[in-house]
Amino acid sequence: MASIGVIGAGTWGTALAVLLNGNGHQTEIWSAIPEEVEELKAAHVHRNLPEVRIPETVGFTADLQEAMADKDLLVLAVPSVFVRETARKMRNYLKEGQIITNVAKGIEENTLMTLSQIIEEELPQAEVTVLSGPSHAEEVSKGLPTTCVAGARKKHVAEFVQSIFMSRTFRVYTSPDILGIELGSALKNVIALAAGMADGLGYGDNTKAALITRGIAEISRLGIDMGGKMETFAGLTGIGDLIVTCASMHSRNRRAGILMGQGRTMEEAMAEVKMVVEGVYSAKAALALSQKYHVSMPIVEQVNEILFNGMPAKEAVSELMLRDKRIENSGLEWEEE
Repeated sequence: MASIGVIGAGTWGTALAVLLNGNGHQTEIWSAIPEEVEELKAAHVHRNLPEVRIPETVGFTADLQEAMADKDLLVLAVPSVFVRETARKMRNYLKEGQIITNVAKGIEENTLMTLSQIIEEELPQAEVTVLSGPSHAEEVSKGLPTTCVAGARKKHVAEFVQSIFMSRTFRVYTSPDILGIELGSALKNVIALAAGMADGLGYGDNTKAALITRGIAEISRLGIDMGGKMETFAGLTGIGDLIVTCASMHSRNRRAGILMGQGRTMEEAMAEVKMVVEGVYSAKAALALSQKYHVSMPIVEQVNEILFNGMPAKEAVSELMLRDKRIENSGLEWEEE
């Protein structure tokens, strides 16, 4: 049995705490909001996961030092926009070589850093790992079969994280490609906004399939230029995560996109979803990265136009459909004429 601190009391952190507790680990959830801690202690139900009872053996605390003390693993589960701030708060309590598994998804807008890069900068004494894949909190918390990938630089560290999370309903693979995992998991949220917008406009399965396949092409082009591996983008944290985020109503990015496709502004959509819409925060960073690495990402460009420049979603679709003619895959060769 391991002792685990889950730093963040959102739906994903809570779902993973339920999973880890079910695996026999001693698990404690930290929240920066004392009122939230008291509510969870009293009800043992998360307000956004009302059908899931949190076991009595899961602890709750608003004391960060307590949440981190003597833990074999720390799961960092705060929204991406709070990762740097939270990591900075953790600095004084972290022991040398302590393993942190980041489960948030995003890219920092002003630095274009991945979340693991942020954590390593703020907590150089930590062993930073990631856990990602097609995994909605609503389904994981109910024990529905799910697969994810544990990423780490060292094989034995990835295998340790794998062993902690693995269960009869939660299958975990390992990978050394942390960068590819994080780029796939962050950029797919931007494509999911576009997929939701298409749904909100009343478009069909053909449109969704086009966005998913051309979306993974954009993600792969950028990711490979940045040092990620094609195998990662073709796997669970690439195309797998993209499919589930574009297709499911559990996806807050898709839900926000649907509202924008129906005419809501970005601010109105985010307010209605009532949870952090990571794709909105990653969209500018994705566009900046595409420009930095000179990679064509037309879907990302149009999503930015809709979010921040007031372009109607229907007009953005026309822009995509009327682009210059292209070959689908420039790596394929023609017969000699």
